[in-house]
Amino acid sequence: MAQKVQIPSDLIGGDVDEGYGKVADAFRRNLGSGQEVGAAIAVYRDGRKVVDLWGGYRNGITQAPWQQDTLVNVFSTTKGIASLAVAVAASRGHLSYDAKVADYWPEFAQAGKGAITVRQLLAHQAGLPVVSPTLTLEELADPAKMSAKLAAQVPAWTPGTRHGYHGITLGWYEGELIRRTDPAGRSLGRFFADEIAGPLGLDLHIGLPPSVDRDRIAHLHAWPFAKLLLHLNTMPRGFVLGLFNPFALTRGSLAFAKGYNSVADFNRDELRVVEMPAVNGTGTARAIAKLYGSAATGSPELGLSASTLDGLKTPAQSPTKGLRDKVLHVDSNFTLGFNKPSPICLFGSSINAFGTPGAGGSFGFADPDTGIGYGYVMNKMGFHLVSDPRELALRQALFRDALGTRTQV
Repeated sequence: MAQKVQIPSDLIGGDVDEGYGKVADAFRRNLGSGQEVGAAIAVYRDGRKVVDLWGGYRNGITQAPWQQDTLVNVFSTTKGIASLAVAVAASRGHLSYDAKVADYWPEFAQAGKGAITVRQLLAHQAGLPVVSPTLTLEELADPAKMSAKLAAQVPAWTPGTRHGYHGITLGWYEGELIRRTDPAGRSLGRFFADEIAGPLGLDLHIGLPPSVDRDRIAHLHAWPFAKLLLHLNTMPRGFVLGLFNPFALTRGSLAFAKGYNSVADFNRDELRVVEMPAVNGTGTARAIAKLYGSAATGSPELGLSASTLDGLKTPAQSPTKGLRDKVLHVDSNFTLGFNKPSPICLFGSSINAFGTPGAGGSFGFADPDTGIGYGYVMNKMGFHLVSDPRELALRQALFRDALGTRTQV
């Protein structure tokens, strides 16, 4: 077993394996610079935990320290977690990526959606990034009402011709697919808890159960709108224009529940407990890294079939009108519910990597070529669309310095 290097700091806990000290250095710099309130990073390689660090404050207002078991909402990093649940279901034969969504969910066929395949839906090609009208919290908690509302949506473009980031809606559609195909009829959050989190021992939840001590949850430190205006230069120009256009898909795709309009609302328990499989996963960096590490190595504990794992490594077939994202207004690259490396966000050591970044800076991904599972979480919301400088510094320290991989970061 490799020697562990203890991190001597009042603000930092955890350890790293020998050879991964540069990751610890980068983490320490992030905390010392004031860029973080609290954060954690973990890395698994070939099934073994090699980095496990946490530090700062889970609540910067009360200065409650970030602990080993602190949990935090990870926003769109949740999408990869949910998509791994779908991948496990596909590996067990509950559903096929090449089947039509309507084969499992007949009502979905309305409004011209009958030919959409599961693969197209998970590649963000279905034209369904917005739910109109915005769902209420009551509807989010009622599977029958949710199903009817989702099935009634009209695609914003001809499915398969374009793709556009289904930033919030993808999780809801994945949730209904799991509910329709799971032999036990479970929700996606319940399926994940029973079939993945439980067996792997993951402190990771989609829909936070009452058994979790709320004192363990990190407080999200969100930015006021005025401060956002000062950081618009960190985002792609087309994305910014979409944010301020009330009729654009960009703005509409960010609506998650009627009456709630800020990421700070996720400090409220009513948004933590309802299942939103694209945006309200709550967990530790350690759990995210272990999950992706199991996927990267094809661990029997996770149970991905070889064909499913190959599918996660392979980018989706490009839409007929190219890779320009109709929601983000950048070139993007997806597969089976995951982001793939693309010019706006190169990650991992090759195109085989897959994962999802989250609003504010969190990120979880698998890099099968190196056997890496990676998880970074934080509670101070950043301004970058992807590759938050804090996270990027850690990713570069891992792949360039610790692993010696220089093709991508």
